[in-house]
Amino acid sequence: MQAGIAGTEFTAVTPLEQRLLANIRQTRLLMPGDRAGVAVSGGADSVALLRLLESLRDKLGITLLVVHFDHCLRGAESDEDARFVAELAQVRGLEYVVDREDVSAAAARNKWNLEDAARRLRYAFFEHLIAEGRATRILVAHTADDQAETVLAHILRGTGPTGLAGIYPTAGSIVRPLLGERREALRKYLRELGQAWREDSTNGDLRRLRARIREQLVPVLERDFSPQVASHLNNLAGLAREEQVFWNALVEDRFRAFVQGSEGKLEISIHNLLAPMDISGGTDNGMGGEMSPVNETASPLRALTERLVRRLYQGIRGDRQGLAVAHVEQVIRLATESVSGRRVELPGGVTVERNFGDLIFSRARGTQHALRSRKIAVTPSAYQYVVNLPRHGAATVSVPELNRRFCLKVIDWPIAERDTKREGAALDADLLRSPLILRNWRPGDAYRPRGRRQPRKLKEMFLAGRVPNRDRACWPVLESGGQVAWARGMPAADEFCVRDSTRAGVVIEEVEDHR
Repeated sequence: MQAGIAGTEFTAVTPLEQRLLANIRQTRLLMPGDRAGVAVSGGADSVALLRLLESLRDKLGITLLVVHFDHCLRGAESDEDARFVAELAQVRGLEYVVDREDVSAAAARNKWNLEDAARRLRYAFFEHLIAEGRATRILVAHTADDQAETVLAHILRGTGPTGLAGIYPTAGSIVRPLLGERREALRKYLRELGQAWREDSTNGDLRRLRARIREQLVPVLERDFSPQVASHLNNLAGLAREEQVFWNALVEDRFRAFVQGSEGKLEISIHNLLAPMDISGGTDNGMGGEMSPVNETASPLRALTERLVRRLYQGIRGDRQGLAVAHVEQVIRLATESVSGRRVELPGGVTVERNFGDLIFSRARGTQHALRSRKIAVTPSAYQYVVNLPRHGAATVSVPELNRRFCLKVIDWPIAERDTKREGAALDADLLRSPLILRNWRPGDAYRPRGRRQPRKLKEMFLAGRVPNRDRACWPVLESGGQVAWARGMPAADEFCVRDSTRAGVVIEEVEDHR
């Protein structure tokens, strides 16, 4: 459908709208008061997301902002897409913001592939809108079909369990509420509304892997193997994400326990890398024999060792780009078979050197300046703990980096008159989103404190509160769904503060940890 913008008014609540409303409320993808920036390309999926949210905005208590990013890749067709989205926003009476970038030029300049360049620039635009306060969330219209195609693409290119996780429902401020919906259901919804959309001509370009998967592979799988293949792939991705959450928590715990760091350098003992945890139960491995050496692929500790190598590499470089299975194997062989003084060179200018019983990950001399310019901090003071907040009672988090314990107490609200002094720092339990993370301050952290109209950087608040430089790197911060909700000694974020409608408050108490 190409012609026309405005669809007929459609006021009845459809099954699709009901499912979306239930999903958003259950998972807290959006909360009352959110300013939702809807990324609209002009295609059917994003137009459907906009119309769905428009029908639900009063029930959700949100405001909408139409967001469009022009990649300048398809000439007049791209211009028509931008005009279509602008007119759609105008007809629906919604605020509209657009940005344009020459993706081809950026890809050539930075030696990125075209798809990677488009993604980087598009998401940088989204983050800019969040930082400016134009939106609190950016909603993207990825569907169950997109998820299935992504998992298949990862399998065909070669992937491990991490790649099987596919697209995540949330990533910082980016929200994907349609991951459980099929593409055809969205088109049916638009046809019932009489709402037009744009078709991207490149979607049918069979030179692209994603187009071949969509147009050729998936139809064959659905016809000849299982009509539920998209659903099965989505379930697989969900299970892989659950596994990834566990692995991330375990690896971070071992990383904090074993790794010593300074600027541009991370050090771990070979013993701790190869035996990162004790699973022997004091006798054997519980499998009827002695523990296998970690350099054997059958070792139950091998998977954790490999992930620690990747985490160490990420700690130096800032990401895991370019690190392949063969590189991880090189590091493990350096630890198990080599002698002191030997080293291996990894992608991105990362060097791993054996120094007697330790491995030292560092940047090659020529890349130290690049490390500083990218502001990659590798300090032993960094920490991050997931908080499992109960409906009633308290969650206690021990932070050995500070020698402190933090107790997050869920209490009935409103509180007693004698406790009103707590109100300025108390949070509304129903407004906190998952994941809830207690971590150290990071450069760039900012939020809108209670009683303020504009966001403030925590760095500015440190200056105002005369917090010494030496204490700032470890300063505790509570992050809710990717946003700062609380910082020690500071007013809480207005978005998460208690209010007249609060039923359960959360107060945070800090004590010295004597354990």
